[in-house]
Amino acid sequence: MSTMLHRFSLLGVLGLAGAVGILASCSSMGPGATVYSVNLSVANEVPPVNSTAIGDGTVTINADRTVAAKVTVSGMTATAAHIHEGAAGTNGPVIIPFNKTADNVFEAPAGAKLTDAQYDAYTKGNLYINVHSAKYPGGEVRAQLKPK
Repeated sequence: MSTMLHRFSLLGVLGLAGAVGILASCSSMGPGATVYSVNLSVANEVPPVNSTAIGDGTVTINADRTVAAKVTVSGMTATAAHIHEGAAGTNGPVIIPFNKTADNVFEAPAGAKLTDAQYDAYTKGNLYINVHSAKYPGGEVRAQLKPK
């Protein structure tokens, strides 16, 4: 009987450890967070570029305006990535520069936060992520951030 109880206790500890791991991976999510996947493409660039590069990532925008993001690209040699303010089909200024964390991998810095005006632009679909290269310094792949 004690062996069976030990097994159930072990399973409970393992289950709790798994739950803690899941919660830790969601630590950037706060109440009212919008979390979604982005697909970056050359066709979304303004103007579109002639490249086979692609990218994807995850963006979290919390109700308190904090931002967590990670994007990975391939088919290019990325030099920089940012969140910009601008409607689809237009270019705009950088509002959150990303940190390069590995080859072709970029993340929003800890503590990144939108201003009230930038959050308002986000709610209207007027923010985008783009990744730059030496060949295309204005941006090689792009994804518009569209709130759900």
